[in-house]
Amino acid sequence: MTQSPTNFLDVSGSVTGRAWVDRLDASQTRVATAISQRSDASEFLSRVLAGRGVGVDEVEAYLEPTLRTLMPDPSVMTDMDALAERLARAASTGEHVALFGDYDVDGASSCALMSRYLAHFGNQVTVHIPDRIFEGYGPNIAAMDKLIDAGATLIVTLDCGTTSVAPIAHARQRGVDVLVIDHHLADHGLPAASALVNPNRPDDISGLGYLCAAGVTFMVLVAINRLLRQQEVAGLPDLMSLLDIVALATICDVVPLRGLNRAFVVRGLEIARAGNNRGIAALALAARVNGPLNPYHLGFLIGPRINAGGRIGDAALGTRLLSLDDEHQALVIAAQLEELNAERQRIEIEAVEEASRVAEAEIGLGEGPPVLVLASANWHPGVVGLVAARLKERFDRPAFAIALRPDGTGTGSGRSMPGVDLGSAVIQAVSDGLIAKGGGHAMAAGVTLSNGQIGPFRAYLNQALSASVLTARAATALSIDAALTARGASVGFVREVERAGPFGSGNPTPVFAFPSHRIKFPQIVGKGGHVSFTLSSDDGAGIKAIAFRAAGQPKGDALLGARSDAHLHIAGTLGIDHWQGRERVQLRLVDIARPKPL
Repeated sequence: MTQSPTNFLDVSGSVTGRAWVDRLDASQTRVATAISQRSDASEFLSRVLAGRGVGVDEVEAYLEPTLRTLMPDPSVMTDMDALAERLARAASTGEHVALFGDYDVDGASSCALMSRYLAHFGNQVTVHIPDRIFEGYGPNIAAMDKLIDAGATLIVTLDCGTTSVAPIAHARQRGVDVLVIDHHLADHGLPAASALVNPNRPDDISGLGYLCAAGVTFMVLVAINRLLRQQEVAGLPDLMSLLDIVALATICDVVPLRGLNRAFVVRGLEIARAGNNRGIAALALAARVNGPLNPYHLGFLIGPRINAGGRIGDAALGTRLLSLDDEHQALVIAAQLEELNAERQRIEIEAVEEASRVAEAEIGLGEGPPVLVLASANWHPGVVGLVAARLKERFDRPAFAIALRPDGTGTGSGRSMPGVDLGSAVIQAVSDGLIAKGGGHAMAAGVTLSNGQIGPFRAYLNQALSASVLTARAATALSIDAALTARGASVGFVREVERAGPFGSGNPTPVFAFPSHRIKFPQIVGKGGHVSFTLSSDDGAGIKAIAFRAAGQPKGDALLGARSDAHLHIAGTLGIDHWQGRERVQLRLVDIARPKPL
């Protein structure tokens, strides 16, 4: 079988309508050859590295990212020295510190990092995670008053606060210092905080805007430790032991896995596998994780359970779990989050079904709007982000899902696609008075809307983002790293490719094409409409495979309708499944194409 000059395996249109293309252009192919010749990397690993922009001289550093080489001086971030000095003073004097966090994994992780650090010095630490429904995102005046009335003399906002002008001004007027540690996009109207560290503030030139809030928080702790060391304070906290929490947040917040983030995740996974954080270990047990923890486990099994508390239950559960050292308490909270996650899944399935029906009707037989903005009084505010993600995935365009209240107001979340900056659009909408409140970053955003604002907001987004969505959708061809056979997909092969990990945003998981393979034993499994099957080659080799949420979709229809003797091109990612002490390769389906007649 030959490959055309433009399409991998001559696939110009898969069952999902996507073309398949070689991830490597001619120049990158030459780099891959050079890497293979000059290093111990295999031909396949060399292609993976070259396809992610790794040069011949960068291979060793890329395969073994270390904090020593990638960690910059924390002081490169604007306001870092002032913020670290204030926190160092609080730690030295045993001050009562209040932490105000976000209700997602990144917020919970950031609060847990700071809480653990300050507890080491004996500080009284009060943590407030706002209720998603009754308080919404970010600081509010009532919560600030409550923390101050309880005796806090310093308030630290984590993963929020950059746009909270009024609540922070109120707290300062009451004589309390407020520090902001955040990473969300900021306009020029920053709040009058005592210090504000955010690599995405307009006057920050550190180049660290790709960090999540927990990554920024870790940099703050490094700066504090340095100050205290200079003051000859003994017995400082071991910051390396906290990197499992940083890795969890980095993966779950879907920030680019490049530079310092890769070092955070590589080292953090090593620490997480030791099981020292009782909360992460308890959640891994609840999620029935088999084998050593990996990015998939953190992002798709452990993270969603932490988020479940903030979505439909007690928003503070995640922070408490990640902060405690008592194994029994950890197991109790993990069990609570497990129950909440099961309920969240049920609520999400119902909401996604309704949203999909509405979206299908809105799109009809044409192209439909560039951005989907859907609203319903039936949706729980805690799952709208998940609904938006499913809509974006299914309909190949940015999407907002908004939960409406009886008075016509609503709160919603949006999810975007590469090349479409949703956060900036939302911030502009707030500036223009189109919506009451909002913020976020390029790939995700949150909004609060007053009665009657949904229509104008929808019109604004579709006008403002139309061109970038069109460009992004035109670039949705599936990039293939290499062709492979079922027999070649061994555990050893997967281990070799994983040397280029961790994979995720900014460092995409390698996609391999399996030419002319057969589908055996396809069946629907689980509550989410997954389809499991065996991928078989003509030489009798086979690997277990699964297509997530494929039932009722083109991929699922192709799998369930495939004859056992029919040959299909299969594209997917590879991982190692641990079952009853045995390791085996598992393929996660990405796409299917029918071979063209010879």
